[in-house]
Amino acid sequence: MDLKLTQALERAQAGDPGAAAELLPLVYAELRELAAQRLRREAGAQSLNATALVHEAYLRLLGPENRGAEGWSGRAHFFGAAALAMRRILVDRARERGAQKRSRPGERLELDSSQLFVDAPEPEILDLDAALEKLAQEDPQKAELVNLRFFGGLSQREAASILGISMTTADRHWAYARAWLLDALSEAP
Repeated sequence: MDLKLTQALERAQAGDPGAAAELLPLVYAELRELAAQRLRREAGAQSLNATALVHEAYLRLLGPENRGAEGWSGRAHFFGAAALAMRRILVDRARERGAQKRSRPGERLELDSSQLFVDAPEPEILDLDAALEKLAQEDPQKAELVNLRFFGGLSQREAASILGISMTTADRHWAYARAWLLDALSEAP
């Protein structure tokens, strides 16, 4: 299936209109599981369900205006891009709902190596997004590693492969980024 997925991704990038239609059934179940992980602990007034989030992310990735815009290097890279699209959708929705209040005092988003998916209430997603933006200004590769692992649910090995770095470097980057984000999140208002 990975070969079929890779071929469909390559054809979609080349602008083949039939490839996008062929791609959805190949990735739908995994994208829906990724979306369900995102929404599991969202604030009660969540207006999106997993299916709607998958469809909106899919349109951002392969919609008529975006077809061929990404240079995916395979399954892991595609799912990393899908995770980023879902992150942006959730952050945009949270901002639209006027989430003014940040995390409650004494509470913070915990990042540990076993937690790969975002599993945080809306204000914490906004805090994490802001912290990741700051980290990206300082070190884009470390921020991308966090995005791939934390939001994308990719393994350290998959993320390292996408970034073109060794596992040792990925381990060092992950430890640094985790500490940096925990510090930034503890300072969030």
